[in-house]
Amino acid sequence: QVELVESGGGLVQAGGSLRLSCSASGRTFTSYPMGWFRQAPGKEREFVAVVDWSGRNTRYADSVKGRFTISRENDADTVHLRMNSLKPEDTAVYYCASGVNSDSLSRGLVVSWGQGTQVTVAS
Repeated sequence: QVELVESGGGLVQAGGSLRLSCSASGRTFTSYPMGWFRQAPGKEREFVAVVDWSGRNTRYADSVKGRFTISRENDADTVHLRMNSLKPEDTAVYYCASGVNSDSLSRGLVVSWGQGTQVTVAS
């Protein structure tokens, strides 16, 4: 069982930046991919980004490509999501997640969820 704890959310103006972090515990961190999802009010939870165990391979939703960067620090059992050029439509609760492999994780097959962190982008 993997336990995930997010941090770094908050309120930011449109065009600004935030970095989310997610600390993992409970299993060998390099044995699984990590991802970020988000859920806006009244909408379904959606995929944002995924990184494989090595940190070398990443994948992004089209809506965030070029603006968000996912990375991981395997020595610190932590994954980050750097968010630049934020837009009001990025407002959501952001969840980190672990999976079995990057492909299935990006399609929503999640093994463990974090509790979520709120990101609000003001226009």
